[in-house]
Amino acid sequence: MITLGRVAAVKCGRHVNRFFRRLLSDSCQSVADIRRFIAENTEPCGPKSLTPEIRLRLFTPNCRFWRERPELWPFGDPYWAIYWPGGQALSRYVLDRPEVCLGRTVLDLGCGCGAAAIAAKLCGAAHVVANDIDKVASVATQMNCELNGLEPPICVTDNMIDSEPDPFDVILLGDMFYDEALATTLHRWLDCCIKTHGTNVLIGDPGRAQFEGHKIRRLLQELACFQLPESVREENYGLTCSTVWRYCPEL
Repeated sequence: MITLGRVAAVKCGRHVNRFFRRLLSDSCQSVADIRRFIAENTEPCGPKSLTPEIRLRLFTPNCRFWRERPELWPFGDPYWAIYWPGGQALSRYVLDRPEVCLGRTVLDLGCGCGAAAIAAKLCGAAHVVANDIDKVASVATQMNCELNGLEPPICVTDNMIDSEPDPFDVILLGDMFYDEALATTLHRWLDCCIKTHGTNVLIGDPGRAQFEGHKIRRLLQELACFQLPESVREENYGLTCSTVWRYCPEL
């Protein structure tokens, strides 16, 4: 039986697993319903990640839907319930270097659980926007900010990629290069953000094939590499480290 616990490997494969793609209907699921579901079916975690100072509500083996029948899952793919290795490295980098976000406007693109947005807020960012097209992710991000004693950021569920870029000082994106078509779209949009507003773009990725093989890889400056904790390695099929890059189109 396919279980939710195996979703942690989705972004490591060639294609995104569509098995859980039952789209959320706003008319039948209120924010209160989603908050209740997240509270009842996740567990606060933190110490075993690269950022033990950040607590996040995530799926663990103690949670019902770790092994529950997939057809009972009511939402889309639960990327927000897993702390991906690229996001862990990116958040660690920001926490170690608060000057990256201090006093700046920051976009956490594809925010998932919201860890990078939380790191930016902890480092004194002037304004933080968390963007994810999954409404459940935006609610999870708000709850995770509250779990860390922070005012939630502005959460946007529109697809910002390929839109007219807003003047963000910093864009943070972790684990977004898991699909070649998405990587190409991101490449084009990030170019526009940098050329229009001089945005500092930081990328976290553990070295997935879709990332290493894409032409954007040649335009990146390595900033830091982090060894992943043993538990994270096990959940991600043996990935051992995760790297943070600065996107430099002039390279």
